Amino acid sequence: MSQVIGFVGAGQMGEPMVVRLVRAGHRVVLYARRPSVRERLKSCGAEVVDSLAAVAESSDVVIVCVFSDSQLVDVLGGPEGLLAKAGPDVVIVSHTTGTVATVKDLAAAYPEGPTLLDGPVSGSAVDIAAGKLTVLLGGPVTAVDVVRPIMESYADPVVATGALGSALIVKLVNNALFAANAQLVAEAVNVGQQLGVADEELLRALSVCSARSYASNSILGAGSVRGFEHIAAPFLRKDVAACLSATAELGIDLGQLATVIADGPLELS
Repeated sequence: MSQVIGFVGAGQMGEPMVVRLVRAGHRVVLYARRPSVRERLKSCGAEVVDSLAAVAESSDVVIVCVFSDSQLVDVLGGPEGLLAKAGPDVVIVSHTTGTVATVKDLAAAYPEGPTLLDGPVSGSAVDIAAGKLTVLLGGPVTAVDVVRPIMESYADPVVATGALGSALIVKLVNNALFAANAQLVAEAVNVGQQLGVADEELLRALSVCSARSYASNSILGAGSVRGFEHIAAPFLRKDVAACLSATAELGIDLGQLATVIADGPLELS
């Protein structure tokens, strides 16, 4: 019998994930609050239910794609949450980029419950639609092996990083480095302006030179440094704060990464 995939959090990133899962032939049971999302994904082929409990009780694997730690606790924790309602053989994947402490505390609160994996992602809705999202997975190897083929409906590559929490650590370090890269690119654009080179011409040239990076290409794709800041800064600020919190708890200094993030022209702190 094929697995039933539960899904919670069909927002900007989650909705295209559901579409890819359905198109890959998976049976998807969806809980969403917004009527417009419910209707769109029902017409796409997802089964829409009215509660988290209904998702938990009917699914073999549940994917959660919410924005913040507090939202993750609301969905997973408590007597009506997924961890309380799902059976011990269920695997739950959290795509939320939050703190390691939160996922570990949630898992520890339900030692006889389902297996929880941290599965933060790197990429955008465009990458999901193309099946090229990067998914990092932290947790038991057996559970990772269960969900890997499901993740491959919208992700390539899917990277196992080790124990529960390790994927979040990798993602947070990645985000700190990306934020620092973005700050350096923004500063380079400022230098180019002072030297008389237009922003777009500089960024286009950099995209085929040795200094090219994902950050510089992202800024080019956004049309300008300020356009990139408008789109990406709210997410980067959350991720940078999470990284600083996690490293502070462990007594780790981000060193020059923290300095570049804090002192650059983009408002990321």
